[in-house]
Amino acid sequence: MLSSTSKRIPVALWIWYRGGNFRGFQRQPEGPTVQEALEGALRSVGVPATVMPSGRTDRGVHARMQVVSVRLEAGDSPESLAQRLPAHLSPGLGLCLVRRPGSFHAQWSASGKGYRYRMRLGGGAPEPEWAPYSLDVAGEVGLHGQGATVKPERVAELLAMAAGTRDFIAFHEKSSPRKPRTLESATLHERGGGLYEARLVGDGFARYQVRYVVGGALKVAAGLLPEEAWLAALETGAAMEGFKAPAHGLMLWEVRYPPGVDPFTAPERLHPPGLPLEPPFLPG
Repeated sequence: MLSSTSKRIPVALWIWYRGGNFRGFQRQPEGPTVQEALEGALRSVGVPATVMPSGRTDRGVHARMQVVSVRLEAGDSPESLAQRLPAHLSPGLGLCLVRRPGSFHAQWSASGKGYRYRMRLGGGAPEPEWAPYSLDVAGEVGLHGQGATVKPERVAELLAMAAGTRDFIAFHEKSSPRKPRTLESATLHERGGGLYEARLVGDGFARYQVRYVVGGALKVAAGLLPEEAWLAALETGAAMEGFKAPAHGLMLWEVRYPPGVDPFTAPERLHPPGLPLEPPFLPG
């Protein structure tokens, strides 16, 4: 006799969310969380499933592309689920795509991720719509020092130093496994009106790693942390008095999968259907 699990078909969901609406991704007693909201919506459309995400995001972190694995009953279909589910999703949570991949697991099949961190560094007045989704560096108490101006060029230089394969133990929570990770690139891009965007791409990230890397670069650029301490933390894992950039500026931008495994096409990744064309999801 076939088990109930074998009768189910695996599907991959591409969802987006605004982190300020939730207390992180993973279900917890305090709620509401993305997992709780998504699983509740799935139950409402007849899919009593536990979702398996590509990874967890912390409270306040947004996602343009979060991928979750779900199993449907054999008589159900990705197309039907894509039509039924959106009306039951909570505010700040949406669905882009439902695909039926081959052998696939949202987390273990992933080959890398891309994150973006938005910050206001001066040089103009950014659009007010970006205020809830970007760090006001000049007004951040943790970056107040001797009145030094944080220059974008300096931040970009420091971020570039972080790229490479290394032990990022000085830049993440000790609850995450300590192991070499590859940060393929860490770059800064101007969006206009004093708004900048740090883009970090790598094969995997530990908890708070992006926030500590960006925060550390800002702290050095502000003159509050010697560059020598930053370099020692990168090269040897030496502890330093870093700065964890606030969650509201961070977005999980993309989850990557190898060719032949990726449930989503290149055009879909470039222009995902159902994604709001407004901050913080606007491409740049």
